[in-house]
Amino acid sequence: MARAPLALLLIASAALAGTTKKKAARHAAKPHATSRFQNPDDAPDTPAVRYAALSPADCKAELAKRAIPYQDETAKGVLVPVRLTGPLHGVTFRTDLKDEQRATTPWEIADCRLVLALDDFAAILEKHDIVEVRHYSIYRVAPKSWPDDKIGGQHNGGLALDAGRFIKKDGSKLVVLDDFHGKIGDKTCGDGAAPRKPTPEAKELREILCDAVDAHLFNVVLTPDFNRPHRNHFHLEVMAGVRWFLVH
Repeated sequence: MARAPLALLLIASAALAGTTKKKAARHAAKPHATSRFQNPDDAPDTPAVRYAALSPADCKAELAKRAIPYQDETAKGVLVPVRLTGPLHGVTFRTDLKDEQRATTPWEIADCRLVLALDDFAAILEKHDIVEVRHYSIYRVAPKSWPDDKIGGQHNGGLALDAGRFIKKDGSKLVVLDDFHGKIGDKTCGDGAAPRKPTPEAKELREILCDAVDAHLFNVVLTPDFNRPHRNHFHLEVMAGVRWFLVH
C-alpha cells in the first residue's frame, strides 16, 4: 500500500487537533471570578453568623419578637421551614408566580434563619423606597434520594435567595440583569469597586447590595461579577457552621 504524502498527514493531524480543541472548549468549565473570602475578627457577632447558629426554638422566638408574619411549612432538608405571609418593613419578597400559586409553591419556603437576615435587608431596602423584591427562588425541592433527616444548605436548605428585581413605590424598578453593569472578575464592593456604566440605577443597586455586605447579613453574596449564571440576580445566602464571608 502506498504511503500518504507527509503533507497530507500533517493536514489531517492539524484538522484533528483543531476538532479536539473545539470539543474541549465546548466542555470546558464556564469562567468565573476568583473567590474572595473575608474573615472578620467580629464574625461571631455578625447577623449572618448569629442567625445561622440559632436553634429552631430560638429562631421562632425571634420571629415572634419582631412580629414577622409567617406560617409554618414542611420541606425536606430545611431545618425551620416557614412561608412569609406579609411584608418585612414594608417590603414583599415574592416570585413572579400568580398570587393563587404562591401559597403552595416550594420556591417561597424559607428557613427561619434566612428570614431574619431578609428582615434586616428589608430595613435597608425601605430606605430606598423599595416595596417589593422579585426573586427566582428560595427553597428548591431536594431530590427523592435525599435522606429525610438530612439538613441542606443553600437552596436545598431554604437558606438562599436569588433576587432579580427591586420594585419601588412609584413603580420604577432596579433590575440586576439590566442595571448592575458589572463584569466577571470585577470587584463588587469596597475600595475601587464601581459599575462599568455608572447610571443612577447601577449606583443605587450597588449601594443597596454593599450596605448589606457591610452589615454582614449574608455569608455568601454572588453577583454578575462572579460568573454568567449570576448575570440576572444577587445570590444572598446564610450558611451555618462558618465564620467567613464570600462577596463577589
